[in-house]
Amino acid sequence: MPAMNMIQAINSALDVMLERDPRVLIFGEDVGYFGGVFRATDGLMEKHGAKRCFDTPISEGGIIATAIGMGAYGLRPVAEIQFADYILPAYDQLVSEAARLRYRSGGEFWSPITVRSPYGGGIFGGQTHSASPEALFAHVSGLKTVIPSSPYDAKGLLISAIEDDDPVIFLEPKRIYNGPFDGRQGIPLKPWSTHAASAVPEGHYTVPLGKANVVRPGQGVTVLAYGTMVHVCLAAVDDVGADAEVIDLRSIVPLDIDTVVQSVRKTGRCVIVHEASRFSGFGAELSALVQEECFYHLQAPIERVTGWDTPYPHAFEWDYFPGPQRVSAAIRRCVEARP
Repeated sequence: MPAMNMIQAINSALDVMLERDPRVLIFGEDVGYFGGVFRATDGLMEKHGAKRCFDTPISEGGIIATAIGMGAYGLRPVAEIQFADYILPAYDQLVSEAARLRYRSGGEFWSPITVRSPYGGGIFGGQTHSASPEALFAHVSGLKTVIPSSPYDAKGLLISAIEDDDPVIFLEPKRIYNGPFDGRQGIPLKPWSTHAASAVPEGHYTVPLGKANVVRPGQGVTVLAYGTMVHVCLAAVDDVGADAEVIDLRSIVPLDIDTVVQSVRKTGRCVIVHEASRFSGFGAELSALVQEECFYHLQAPIERVTGWDTPYPHAFEWDYFPGPQRVSAAIRRCVEARP
């Protein structure tokens, strides 16, 4: 299998689906001629033609509205929003139309659309290019929200998303587009991490939506994360030397609650990590679910490590960005707490 980074794996998934299914179309700002600002669609217009991969005006609402109409009439569009920060002008289309179309039409129309978007910080994008809006979509019935953390998962999950009959928000952590990092500025992951492996099959394969991945088994504490934070958590566990079980959720809707519950009931302790702001972040929902399902097994309070409740700061990015030191401190507090 060839070695790929996440950008290459995403490009491969799109290429495979364009070849495999004539209903698949790819469009968005600069995705055609330029190949995307992060080059995730590089070469696809040249190979498959401007009717299958093309540029759009700068109109997020129009991009998603077009995708919804295409999907309702049998196509499988893949729309790119150039940065997740800019998805809000399309939020009404996603919430009021895409998410409700099958329910509102009694199953007569579906919305099999995939919305790709680079998301998260760690690249000095400042407050307008670093958002983590996953909780906004997780709250909406009818939308699926997927966040990969490795090239292998990125390709398999994206193919599953395109083949899914429901609208899928596919958030791509741009901090690890070109390779995994441990959360420290500019320092690659240590070679011991098998999750950093980038061997990706060239052809068609899928990773199921709603199935978490135990990337590091352990007995002492459960660490829940997704996207870039999976790598941060692996580095933190290594630093602190804890017998931690690290779970990559992969998708937050649908959520693999069975894997989460099984792990927390085994360890009796839980640390939740995400980059988004703390208040009303997805970690709050995870904490509530763990409390409801594992109350009599918990031996310590649930810990949350998140971004701050502020706009994403440019000058203090590495204070905002949950790094291994903050995660390690939370793991220590959780492990050392007495029942």
